Amino acid sequence: MTQPDMSQILAQAQEMQAKLQQAQEEILATAITGEAGNGLVKVTMTGGGEVTNVTIDPKVVDPEDVETLQDLVTGAFQDAHQKAGDLAVEKMGPLSQGGGDPFGGMLG
Repeated sequence: MTQPDMSQILAQAQEMQAKLQQAQEEILATAITGEAGNGLVKVTMTGGGEVTNVTIDPKVVDPEDVETLQDLVTGAFQDAHQKAGDLAVEKMGPLSQGGGDPFGGMLG
């Protein structure tokens, strides 16, 4: 059995690290909008979870029913958070497939 070429192994590891870093940067730079109440409340956040904007349609502002508005804001935030998680899986998924051997079986 031949020994694996260490320079090739290192190059593959560096390439994988660069791809992971690029995917993480793309996730952090992406704006994600979660909605509730058919778009009456919207929460925009980065892929890293930083909330950048909240939009509330005046139709849902009822001083007699603050609980509904609170529920809608919570729902919009949860929707945005779920979409951020889905984005992370989408971007990182292909890089994490293959299990624990980042060298594609070259070591054994």
